[in-house]
Order: sequence, then C-alpha cells, then structure tokens
Amino acid sequence: MMDTFRIVMRHLTLLLCRPLPSQRRRAIERWLRGREEFMRLQRADWVIVSFGNSGRTWLRVMLSRFQQAKYQLDEHELLAFDNLKKRNSEIPAILFSHNNYLRDYSAGKTSVDLCAGKKIVLLVRDPRDTAVSQFFQWRYRMRPNKKFINKYPPHGADISTWDFLLDQHSGVPRIVDYCNEWATAIQDAHDILLVRYEDMRENPKVVLDRILTFFGTRATDEQLCDAVEFASYDNMKKIEESNFFSGAGSRMRRSKQADPQSFKVRKAKVGGYRDHFTDEQCEILAQMTAKLDPVFGYGRNKA
Repeated sequence: MMDTFRIVMRHLTLLLCRPLPSQRRRAIERWLRGREEFMRLQRADWVIVSFGNSGRTWLRVMLSRFQQAKYQLDEHELLAFDNLKKRNSEIPAILFSHNNYLRDYSAGKTSVDLCAGKKIVLLVRDPRDTAVSQFFQWRYRMRPNKKFINKYPPHGADISTWDFLLDQHSGVPRIVDYCNEWATAIQDAHDILLVRYEDMRENPKVVLDRILTFFGTRATDEQLCDAVEFASYDNMKKIEESNFFSGAGSRMRRSKQADPQSFKVRKAKVGGYRDHFTDEQCEILAQMTAKLDPVFGYGRNKA
C-alpha cells in the first residue's frame, strides 16, 4: 500500500511542478523515483542490478517460473518485487533495479554504498549489444517522459542507430561508465555476484543455479530445467504475443506497432550489434568497449 501511495503522491507532485523549468522538473521526478526505489531496497531480500536491456526480463521470467512451480502459484503472475511474497511469505521480495534514480535521492553515495548489507547480483551484457537493444527500446517502447527524465534523445527524434550508440547519455559510453563504477566492488566484495548475459545464453541452467545458490536457495534439476525451458527464446516470444502475464504492464507486452523490432523479446543474439554496422564502425565500438574494466571479460576480441 505504501508503494502505491508514494507513486500517487509522485504524480500529484509532478502535476504541481508543471510550471517549473524542464531541468528542475527532471531533477524532482528523478528524486521522487529514487525515494520510491530506496524504500523498496530496504525491504528487499534479493537485489538484482543491471543496465537496461541487459537480460533482466529473461532472468525475471526464469525466477518467476521457479517460484511459481516451487510454491504452486498462478503461472500468469510475473514476479514484481513482493507480489509473490504476498502469496507465500517464504518467497523473497526481489528488487530488480537499473540503479538509475537511487543516487538522485541519496546524493553523494555510490551504488555500492546504497546497496550495503544486501546480496547483489550484477547482470551485465556487452555494451554494444546492450546499446543496440536500448535503441529499439527507445524507438518503439519507451514512453516520452522516460526519455525526458533520462536525457535520452527526445521523443520522435530522427536519430540513427549509430548516433544513438555514440550518445553520452544513451549509448556505449554511458554503459561503460555504469559498469566500471561496479568494477572495484566486484573484485573486493563477497556479496556481489557478477553474471554475464553471454554466459547465461550459453548455459542458462548453470547460471540460474549459481544465482539461486548465491542467494541461499536450493533448486532441483527438474525445477531448473522447467524454468529454463519456460523462459526459452521461442516461448518468450509466444508469451509476449499472447499477453500471457496479467498485471505486468508493458514489461512483457508487445508494442502496438506491428514491426517485429518493437517486441521486447527481439533477437537475444550475442554479438548481434555487428548486423547493424560496418567493419570500421565495429572497430570504433571495440575501442570504446576496451575502456571497460577487464573483470567483465569484454576485451577487444570478445563478442
């Protein structure tokens, strides 16, 4: 109930702020969203952090299926923080965060500081694939206000995939900076598990088991296989096309546009960014990605 109350208050506050300059309105909304997420963070049992379009919806579906099967819950209810915990108190409240607004609320604190005391799965993906996926998210699925508050190219802007990837606020540079902020913490802490999207694509069952074990949850081989099969690429496409999950908002619902690029589940291809660019452009992207800390494993010859 408190989450709902805060969301309602955020919308009312923003209505009152409409006469303010755009930069001020953006700062206020980001602070309000950060406060909402910070309150959920305090109540979270598990925390999964990722940049947008790094595979968290796929992981969310696998974890949803695992919890649904284990506790015999409705398979049409997608995991959303504590909704499944309300059905059974043994199910963890899982916060999926892009860590986008938290620092606006807790000024001066790093991402690691904000999550202190929590076990964290950090899900990463090659910044080049992530940025291309973000481009299609921005073009077909992202709401105009979301573009505004995150300083993405404005709604309706005529911008190419290439220019989007070069943009400091939406492209590869931003994703590289985002990941590098976590690099030291990953190497120094025992309560952060680094999970690469590419490893999850290669062997989802092993990675899912590693995540559950990290959070102190045991899974049978049958449960793991069922979750992985349910969240397979082909079935995820069917789930999106049929609006399988009730109450999931736009998270797993197809866009109104007929273009297949507008689907949330689009290609899920490792190294798929190469399909969009020339060899020369790929070399420029390789140079940008090379700025990533080696702990992530995305060197020049990777992906």
